Amino acid sequence: MGFIAIVVAGGAGLRVGGSTSKQWRLVGGKPLVRWPVEALLAAGAAEVIVVAPAGALDTAGALCGDLPRVRIVAGGAERIDSVRAGLNAIADETCEAVLIHDAARPFVTRRHVDALLAALESADGALPALAQSDTLKRVDADMTVIETPSRAGLWRAQTPQAFRWPKLRDGYLSWPEGETPTDDAQVMERAGGRIVLIPGDPMLMKATYAEDFEMMERLAGGARITRTGQGLDAHRFGPGDRVWLCGVEIAHDHSLIGHSDADAGLHALTDAILGAIGEGDIGDHFPPTDPKWRGAASDLFLKHAADLVAAKGGRIINVDVTLICERPKIKTHRAAMRQRLAEILCLPLDRVSVKATTTEGMGFPGREEGLAAQAIATVETPA
Repeated sequence: MGFIAIVVAGGAGLRVGGSTSKQWRLVGGKPLVRWPVEALLAAGAAEVIVVAPAGALDTAGALCGDLPRVRIVAGGAERIDSVRAGLNAIADETCEAVLIHDAARPFVTRRHVDALLAALESADGALPALAQSDTLKRVDADMTVIETPSRAGLWRAQTPQAFRWPKLRDGYLSWPEGETPTDDAQVMERAGGRIVLIPGDPMLMKATYAEDFEMMERLAGGARITRTGQGLDAHRFGPGDRVWLCGVEIAHDHSLIGHSDADAGLHALTDAILGAIGEGDIGDHFPPTDPKWRGAASDLFLKHAADLVAAKGGRIINVDVTLICERPKIKTHRAAMRQRLAEILCLPLDRVSVKATTTEGMGFPGREEGLAAQAIATVETPA
């Protein structure tokens, strides 16, 4: 049975952390979205339609546009809008079947596709599913358990989901406006179609949270290496009534002088992360001669460094910052600093350390002419 595949990559995909959408992140050295596109082409798809965010068509094209029989179309605000956009892009009226797949499930194979098409011979739709094996709990808004429902007859739906093309098209045309289906099979169910399940596969896991990428890297068989970078920064004191340190504003009788907000803690940490991945230093990415960065908040620099790690398919494991100054006193602000760094880097709090020390009156920090910061970052990336 001939088929066309739609790979839905239209979401923001930011729950995994960072500002890079998950579908563009690397797994095993390859963009997440490219895994299923290549697999579906290899399984015999007449065409693969990749539905990408309207503002990321160039990105999708750069990552998948070199493959044969691939077309990139713009998606919508919700998944249902993106699926509709993909369906509307199907021009072949002789198409027998359409497979709809989440870009965030990279490990689809020809075996999955063949099983779905075989099931579709006697059904209107077919999907892989896993029996619910864990005990289920229903909770209230306070996470208090209020019920333990039976898991008998419950299955976890996966993708790709396969459908008779005309039936699915008609189902989406009749779907009520304002309602959102949880998956495409629900559309076919409401249209009266017969849906069957085939055995699911744990390998069809979906990348939803940051830790999923670590598991996918292992499944992809990609070798990983651990890298360490260090950073050092210092700024002079000047007139003012506050300083910024590790993303926290602190009242003080002086300010730090710098082209940006002079946050020595964030600057040192940015350099540490850039050093860990061999991407130069903060001045290479944000030149102090560029007026665009005058007075800029330094969390922009740190986010940029974190995004570069994500773009390489890596992750930041932990960071450690030491502030060197007589004043302001850091202890009362350490918790806020750790929390802010954890937020910027999307790290658990126990992977973020902020410490402070003095030079016991020696040198420029001891004379309170300025302060310094040093940082270490540990990063894991594909080898």
